Amino acid sequence: MKFLNGIWQIIFAVVVLSGTQLSGIDYTNVASFVSKNVMMFGDTSRLNRPFAKDPAVVRFNNKYFLYYSIPAGADVKGWRIGIAQSDNLIVWSKIGEIGISQECEKNGICAPGAIVLSNRVHIFYQTYGNGRNDAICHAWSEDGINFTKDPSNPVFRPSGDWNCGRAIDADVVRYNDKLYLYFATRDPSFKIQMLGVASANIDSGFSRGDWTQLCDKPILKPELDWEKNCIEAPAVIYRNGKFFMFYAGGYNNEPQQIGVAVSDDGIIFKRLSDKPFLPAGRPGDWNSSESGHPFIFADSDGKTYLFYQGNNDKGKTWYISFVRILWQDNMPCISE
Repeated sequence: MKFLNGIWQIIFAVVVLSGTQLSGIDYTNVASFVSKNVMMFGDTSRLNRPFAKDPAVVRFNNKYFLYYSIPAGADVKGWRIGIAQSDNLIVWSKIGEIGISQECEKNGICAPGAIVLSNRVHIFYQTYGNGRNDAICHAWSEDGINFTKDPSNPVFRPSGDWNCGRAIDADVVRYNDKLYLYFATRDPSFKIQMLGVASANIDSGFSRGDWTQLCDKPILKPELDWEKNCIEAPAVIYRNGKFFMFYAGGYNNEPQQIGVAVSDDGIIFKRLSDKPFLPAGRPGDWNSSESGHPFIFADSDGKTYLFYQGNNDKGKTWYISFVRILWQDNMPCISE
């Protein structure tokens, strides 16, 4: 198996460097590949077809780690978090999973956000399958694979009469001596998906009780036609004095598409455009059903990449891919 994986690594590297597409290969049986110059990753371990959602990427110990959601299978109950590793951001190999081990997780876990702090990988993820009671949990790892879960999980859910008490789709960003936690929630009627933010001291344990909610209303909610009734999956980067938030507009496959907003304080955001920053693909494209659930990754060399999920069959399959983000006058644009 290791020999075959090595052969695939060589083949994929040739594809990436040459810009060509291989023919006659059943791509659904391999973990990651390049199709029409697009990196795509799908986990086939659950459904015997590619299915990976909700990406989060870090560089740790000179390796890239991808954390993502995988569904229940015939022999596995509840959603879990998969772990894949790469040397080059292109070819990924699955190396593990984060399973269910706490009472609050019994129906499943998914949608991780990840960050490296003090030589540890921290992930913030949601419980799944509990409706209004889903909330954010926290775990950390010394090697990026084996995680210790916070005994106080779940560590955060929002308060206030503007939301239903639910928190999902966590993402975190460091700002000075604080860690900002961005999350999606819904209105009290449980129909409109929208965003909020909380913070904790960077030297805290990020446990329950360490978080202070910073908003008493949504920091971003759907207003544009293409956003429909949903803004979710906030992905935030702090760059040159501004917070840039990439977000998903529309529920899955409506289509979901990616927008971007900017803030000076991390709380009050303004959209950069009334059009999607990264739209769904055209008919026939691999992501024609959606381009959704973003994660913004800044590499150690200063390059930034926007990871996202997509499919062209209304969710029968799901792949994770990325586009390179360039910055012109401190504003993001997609590299051609």
